[in-house]
Amino acid sequence: SALALNGKIRKVGERVFATNGKKADFASALRSCEEAGGTLATPMNEEENKAIMDIVKEYKQYAYLGIKECETSGQFTYITGMPLSYTKWHQYEPNGKGKEKCVEMYTDGSWNDKKCNQYRLTVCEF
Repeated sequence: SALALNGKIRKVGERVFATNGKKADFASALRSCEEAGGTLATPMNEEENKAIMDIVKEYKQYAYLGIKECETSGQFTYITGMPLSYTKWHQYEPNGKGKEKCVEMYTDGSWNDKKCNQYRLTVCEF
């Protein structure tokens, strides 16, 4: 039972994913989500991943996720620092080897590691 307002909002369980339709680099996108009282969209399971993908597809824009590469290990974690409990990497990803610290979602819902200075659709979760 997804709630959809003009393709801008998706609700999964207790979590709401929403976009302002604007593109920003990772830091700016995160800041605008936090200023709105949320954080960057971070899928914890297939259903949440699909909800974010629906927004990404609607806007035909890749979006940053709330996932970053650790400074040291080359492992990716949630921006809270917690280890990932769910992943949906595109084939052969992640492949940035420390140069691509952020993660974007493609329009098919799969993930790619990416430099953090690209402009991507801002999708927040609340």
